[in-house]
Amino acid sequence: MTDDRTKHMTGLFRDREAAERGYACLINRGYIGNDASLLMSDETRKRYFPRDEEPKTELGTKAAKGAGLGAVAGGGLGALLAGMAAAGFAVPGLPIIAMGPLAAAFAGGATGGTLGAIVGALVGAGIPEERAQLYDKGIKEGGIVIGVIPRTDEDAEYFEREWTNAQGEQIYRPTWPSRR
Repeated sequence: MTDDRTKHMTGLFRDREAAERGYACLINRGYIGNDASLLMSDETRKRYFPRDEEPKTELGTKAAKGAGLGAVAGGGLGALLAGMAAAGFAVPGLPIIAMGPLAAAFAGGATGGTLGAIVGALVGAGIPEERAQLYDKGIKEGGIVIGVIPRTDEDAEYFEREWTNAQGEQIYRPTWPSRR
């Protein structure tokens, strides 16, 4: 039997628009906020989802609400941000915001600002070290990492194809025996 905690499918999205399209793929497949993981720097959250600026998209509206302006109903990247705000998942000692199943990787030894803490947490969650290093660099450059544990091989194929179409980069799709 495989350990689902090590079966995260992940992708790096370089800007808000690409991340919105990548997250929409999850929603289109019936995945909801708790199914998805989201990693970004606090600086990225402030840049793409500022609290004091009028949101320009539905997602921006949800993200602004999630950043402390009220409750959010429904899906979207903003709903994840609302969950982060409610859970207080700014990672202590690191300039990163984490939500979803991958966030648990940061609850252990990945605090204190130690060099490589982001990489270590991602490797601990089953992401290969080389890929984790690319995600760490991408997050530091303002990117957003989205992750999910696909329920089926068909879902994984769909996410890989659609995330590529959404300008996702460094898409990691683990291999495991079919769950059928």
